[in-house]
Amino acid sequence: MAEPRTQGQALCAELKANPRINAASIDGNVLSTILNAKVSWLERKQQELPLESFAGSLKKSERSFYDALTRNRTVFILECKKASPSKGLIRPEFNPVEIASVYRRYASAISVLADEPFFQGKYEYIAEVSRAVDIPVLCKDFIYDPYQVYLARHNNADAILLMLSVLTDEAYTELRDLAHSLGMGVLTEASHEDEIERAIRLNARIVGINNRNLRTLTVDLNQVRKLSALVPDDRVIISESGIYTHDEVLNLRHYANGFLVGSSLTSEPDIDKACRRLIYGENKICGITRIEDAVSSHKAGIYYNGLIFAEKSPRYITPEKAKSLIIAAVNAGCNQEFVGVFVNTPAEKAAETAALTGISVIQLHGSEDGAYISELAAILSEKKLNVKIWKAVPVKNNVYPAELVNEYLENSGIDRVLLDTGNASGFGGTGQTFDWSLVTGDRSRIIVAGGLNPENAAAARDMSETVGLDLNSGLEDAPGIKNPEKIAAALKAVTSY
Repeated sequence: MAEPRTQGQALCAELKANPRINAASIDGNVLSTILNAKVSWLERKQQELPLESFAGSLKKSERSFYDALTRNRTVFILECKKASPSKGLIRPEFNPVEIASVYRRYASAISVLADEPFFQGKYEYIAEVSRAVDIPVLCKDFIYDPYQVYLARHNNADAILLMLSVLTDEAYTELRDLAHSLGMGVLTEASHEDEIERAIRLNARIVGINNRNLRTLTVDLNQVRKLSALVPDDRVIISESGIYTHDEVLNLRHYANGFLVGSSLTSEPDIDKACRRLIYGENKICGITRIEDAVSSHKAGIYYNGLIFAEKSPRYITPEKAKSLIIAAVNAGCNQEFVGVFVNTPAEKAAETAALTGISVIQLHGSEDGAYISELAAILSEKKLNVKIWKAVPVKNNVYPAELVNEYLENSGIDRVLLDTGNASGFGGTGQTFDWSLVTGDRSRIIVAGGLNPENAAAARDMSETVGLDLNSGLEDAPGIKNPEKIAAALKAVTSY
């Protein structure tokens, strides 16, 4: 496996003498290391494929990068990335066409890494991806020479990345104008205040704020919060680097029009699930009793289906029927996780049900305490069951139980905390809402439930900014009978941001 390569070098003499290079900005850091390697790569590439051999046949791009990113909603540029200097090899089995075929369902544009020495990319990957999708494709490289711009278009790129940390103003203008002459858009990257000011002065239409310090490779999401205030409203802001969870997207969308995401997706075994988690959220439909409802849930883009094993519930499902339902759902192509809901069930029985049915999460919706959770975790480990544990916490009379929430968030046995409106028994399941603005704590591990439906789901998302929502009776025609139109409407509401 390739190891991370982050050490900085002195900028080579050839690049120091190159008038296009912003030498003072990059000398001695990892950018100079990357660009030093680019010199020999560029020489070799020009020998293998001289500009005159293809320049005359270039056609302008007909996929507008600018139009794709100028939407009245949050946009996503999803990246095909095999490796990086900071992480080393990210995805050993790398197939950019397969990745892009998933991305096209979620993205406004697709970014393809073209740098070979440090990212194991290729310009040819751009052409492969372009043939597989119908949305704009961005060439992600450390561009400083016009040949790279021509080569990007030769491989059917619809846009290029230009980094102000690398380029002088004159070089940026030259390369941007060349890209525009070929019908390509430009993502202009800035990583600190001076570069933001330059981007504005140079009339950059799409400003990428990199949360990664390209000199140290550290990530700080406060970068986009701080620097976005300097960008005029008529420009599009893209937040780059460091985005891993849906709650981060919900919070940072107040500062950016969109996101460029790569490593957090291509590092996951199942990229489709990773996209759904990040962009749609870890949303759940609880009380599934029929295979057709599971299929409707999957088609809508819901991440979790909930199966209730509490016998007093009108949506109770037997473990045997649940097993059959999960098998049928998988056979129908449902790429989802299933959550089993238990209320004060003996730990051994809950684990046995998990083993029988194939659920991936046990949700505890009763008065189970820390000792119970430890016991259950030990049993799951002993049985070698890769099953996570969630704990439901009731919110009574709009008083937020911060101490209890934090206690469970700090419990290593708990993966998620689910907040539900409490009743006299304290167990939730009331179908009533609570004040979502009360939510505090690690929102990347909190899911909100209680009285949610297509009409209020967006408000719950906006006010809580948690990683996901849990819907049940608000999507039903009768207990356990979900309405596919309500399911689709709820997901549309949740993802319209």
